[in-house]
Amino acid sequence: MELMPRMPRSTLTPRERWSRAGLWALCAFTAFTLIGYASFGLHPALLARFPQVAGLYGVAFRFFAVGHVLISGAVLLLFLSLYAGHRWLAAFAALYGISLASELLGTSLGVPFGEYSYTPLLGIKWFGLVPLVIPLSWFFMALPSYALALRALPEPGAAGRRVLLASLVLVSWDLALDPAMSHATRYWEWGEAGPYYGMPLLNLLGWYVTGLLLMGAPAALRSEAWIRPLPHRWLGAYYLANLALPLGMSVAAGLWGAVAGTLLALAASYGAARVLAGRGMATRLAEVRA
Repeated sequence: MELMPRMPRSTLTPRERWSRAGLWALCAFTAFTLIGYASFGLHPALLARFPQVAGLYGVAFRFFAVGHVLISGAVLLLFLSLYAGHRWLAAFAALYGISLASELLGTSLGVPFGEYSYTPLLGIKWFGLVPLVIPLSWFFMALPSYALALRALPEPGAAGRRVLLASLVLVSWDLALDPAMSHATRYWEWGEAGPYYGMPLLNLLGWYVTGLLLMGAPAALRSEAWIRPLPHRWLGAYYLANLALPLGMSVAAGLWGAVAGTLLALAASYGAARVLAGRGMATRLAEVRA
């Protein structure tokens, strides 16, 4: 006689379990980082009250941004390997190369983002200018941005509209990222102070233009064949888990303009998806009637 009823076995496949575990690990690291920043980062006097934490926090502060990029990248690469095998490698090489080239132009010539430079906090740099982890961060947000745009605009004739939408989704991230990483902290510095928490408005244009190039890469590589079957809910949660770090830092630091701007950009992305999807439907109906 059984005293306890049998629990149904999990219906999750091994790759679903691994991808969920990776996402939870990323969320946990993000939460831990935000707690540390909101407590000791914004209130350094607490370090005097807890001297045993001071040394640890000094190391953690240098590691948390680089660590977040590395963990996020590892989680996404594991997910892609589980669901797409090796087919993502060409897109990774293209997106890493395009973003590295744009960052090298930006840090050396001020084009297309305006004049800026990275501080030593982000570690080893390409040619002494661009940290190795920066192009990786472009990739891990560009891919889910494109995948979400593909989900909203799945028809084959929507490639151009998909690129426009995905670039807007990517820029939404920057509206929280730049204030958190260059105003609330000092991971990079601007040559000339701009109106948006020290960021010049040219940077937003540069981000969107770079986003167009980045999103054009998977379209040119016909990556839809392996991106389309990817679980879109996981990718949406992954995008939000990465957005949570700069957005949470902005909330903790009271950068409410950055918070509002990010939420408005996300709302605009959703609205644009609805409008562009509607245009696609209208075009298909017109073709059917013709």
